[in-house]
Amino acid sequence: MQNQWALITGASSGIGFEYAKVLGERKYNLVIVSNEQQAIQEKGQWLKEEYKIEVFPVYLDLALPGAARQLYAYCQEKSLEVEVLINNAGMFYFGEVLDQKSAQVEKMVLLHLLTPTMLCRLFGADMKKRGRGYILNMSSMSAWLPYPGIALYASTKRYLKSFSRAFRSELYGSGVSVTTLCPGGVATNLYHLSERMQKLAIRLGFMMRPGKLARKGVRAMFRERAMRMPGFLNHLFLPLLLLLPAGFVRWTMRKSGLLPKTNQK
Repeated sequence: MQNQWALITGASSGIGFEYAKVLGERKYNLVIVSNEQQAIQEKGQWLKEEYKIEVFPVYLDLALPGAARQLYAYCQEKSLEVEVLINNAGMFYFGEVLDQKSAQVEKMVLLHLLTPTMLCRLFGADMKKRGRGYILNMSSMSAWLPYPGIALYASTKRYLKSFSRAFRSELYGSGVSVTTLCPGGVATNLYHLSERMQKLAIRLGFMMRPGKLARKGVRAMFRERAMRMPGFLNHLFLPLLLLLPAGFVRWTMRKSGLLPKTNQK
C-alpha cells in the first residue's frame, strides 16, 4: 500500500477532508486539492503526521477551464500513479438562475461538470492501462429533484449521476470501477447552517455527519458499487419529494426567504 496514491478534490474541509482521513487510515498516500491555500497546507501536514504517509497538498482553483489538465500534469511530473480518484469538490447556493451573477453560474458548471469529467478522462485512461482503479464521483439526492432555487445545482448533480453510470459501463471488464454517491443533507458549512441547526438535523435523521458519509462512500467504492444513497430517510422521503409540485416548492422557498426577489447581473 505504500506506493498507492489517492487524489481527492475539495479536501481542505468537510467531506473531502474526511475522505482523506479514511484513506489515510488505509495507508494511501494522498494528493489533496483545494482553492483554500492555507487550509490545504495545514490539513496536508496534519494528515502526513497523523498517518505517516506521503501527502501532496495542491492549491488550485478547480473552477477554471484548464484545472483538470493542470492537476493531471502535476501528478505526471511527480510520477504519481493515482489508483483512487474522488471527485468531491463542489459548491452550493439557493437561488434562481437569473438571480445569480453570470460568473457564479459559470463557476458551478465548470466545477461540477467540466473538471470532474476531465479528471475521469485523464486519470481513467491511466487506470485502464494498468487494469486497476477506483473512481468515486459525488452527486446528490437533489439529482432527482429539479426544483426552483436549486435548478443549476440539481442539474449538475444529475449530470454527474448519469455520466458516472455510463462511464462505469464503458469501463466494464477493465478493472476500473466507477461509483456514484448521492447523499442527502450533510452537516458541513455548505448550507451555511448554524452548528445548533446542524446538530438538530443530525438528531432528527435529516443530516449525516461528514465522517460517517465518507466511510460509507469509501466502502461502496471499494466494494465496486455502482451507486449509493446513504440514509434510510432519504430513501423514504425521496418518492414523496418527487410528488411536490414545482410551484409549491417555489412558493415555500420565497416565503422562507431562501429565494431572493431582485436580479443580479
